[in-house]
Amino acid sequence: MATGWFGVPGVALGIALCAVGWLAWRKWRRPLTAEERERRRRLQIEAEGRVCDGVLIEFRGPVVYYRYQVSGAEYLASQDLTGLLHDPPAHLTGHASVKYLPENPANSIVLSEHWSGLHQIPPPSGDEKTRCSRGSEIQG
Repeated sequence: MATGWFGVPGVALGIALCAVGWLAWRKWRRPLTAEERERRRRLQIEAEGRVCDGVLIEFRGPVVYYRYQVSGAEYLASQDLTGLLHDPPAHLTGHASVKYLPENPANSIVLSEHWSGLHQIPPPSGDEKTRCSRGSEIQG
């Protein structure tokens, strides 16, 4: 039987010190804010996600609502774009690219810090002519 610090009392002391250290770390660590948890979720989807086609349903303030299909299942989702998109573009198409996690297709995004699935159409230039419903031409 071993004696000193290397015996059973030494192992018990080591385990106790590890437990005290872990408890102290849990008590005094800074908890993640909701914004930080959302940022980490977006970055994970950006890095590991797959891309599929989606349809933008509407914008309500900073929130975009969209739908997409994965393996025959349709998903309706929304994403708060606060901090990512200061002014929603005026010329968005109804289509978007959606990134989702393969292990949880309901976990998806249309915009993150380094990736955008929002498709923009260029605004008409001043030289183009636009047809009205009655066939008359107006200068754009």
